[in-house]
Amino acid sequence: MSATATAQGTPVQLTDLRRVYGGVAALDGLTLHLEPGELVALLGPSGCGKTTALRCLAGLEDPDSGTIEVGGRDVTRIPTNKRDMGMVFQAYSLFPHMTARQNVEFGLELRGRDRSARRARAAEMLDLVGLGKHADKYAHQMSGGQQQRVALARALAIEPQVLLLDEPLSALDAKVRTQLRDEIRRIQLEVGTTTLFVTHDQEEALAVADRVGVMSTGRLEQVAAPAELYTSPRTPFVADFVGLTNRLRARVEGGRAQVLGGSIPLLEGSATGPDVVVLVRPEGVTVAPAEGASAAGSASVVSASFLGGHGRVIARTTDDELVTVQVPNTDVTRYRPGDAVVLGPRGDAALAVSAD
Repeated sequence: MSATATAQGTPVQLTDLRRVYGGVAALDGLTLHLEPGELVALLGPSGCGKTTALRCLAGLEDPDSGTIEVGGRDVTRIPTNKRDMGMVFQAYSLFPHMTARQNVEFGLELRGRDRSARRARAAEMLDLVGLGKHADKYAHQMSGGQQQRVALARALAIEPQVLLLDEPLSALDAKVRTQLRDEIRRIQLEVGTTTLFVTHDQEEALAVADRVGVMSTGRLEQVAAPAELYTSPRTPFVADFVGLTNRLRARVEGGRAQVLGGSIPLLEGSATGPDVVVLVRPEGVTVAPAEGASAAGSASVVSASFLGGHGRVIARTTDDELVTVQVPNTDVTRYRPGDAVVLGPRGDAALAVSAD
């Protein structure tokens, strides 16, 4: 372990990475820092460059330019097997002729660890992922979630400086995906390994990461803690990609937007002028049954849906804008298609962008 690495993890620095395929920049000047022991998620749509960034960090691809440092050491041109990294991919990639224990021991054997040390470390890692009683099972005898736990145990067994997770949950069903997502976070916090987690699933990224980097066309749009990313998006792309967003025409006066019959503060970097739209979350809008004469914010219900932990009402304003509102699940039955309602802003700050 280098002098700049600690028991809590190893710092990672990607600086101005560029990778071009056939004239298209998969990475276009990407710069990202991971603190020791931090879990950073790269989030974005297919083709945004997030997996290319991970593959460059792993040494599976060479950037055309830029540098990669791990623990203060330049590893940009160092082979994968010399980078001391553990990797888990979407496909479970277990050796089918080996038991869970043998899979976990494999990397240790390559590193020359003796049999007793390998078995002890494998047992420790399988216990860590909750599979101590399944050590002698083969891949075909385990569920997808169990196989991915073995893959995680194998990656951690070698005590890597950095753990790389490339869409590790996307092949699993929803319930198992949520359970394993929480397990990955628990384990990562326990072992303290610096981790890069690549995903296209926004809920997954927000749930597991210390910070989330949102990528688009090879560039980082914003890197921030999950709550900041959600409540204070810096660009229209981040606001649209992370969570649901209403795009509502508004008038800006004195640094505030007049929208849905009310006034809300604007986030830093908001557009100004007479022709803007504000990006408002569904939970940033109120809805109530209309009483009496038409008023500012009047709308009619298009649909009302029960979504388990909460409900969703979609209404059309008199200006023909569709507005999505998050409501308590117990309120869904109050609204039927065609009902007259009044909408209003809760007052949360929002980003204003040009209406063009």
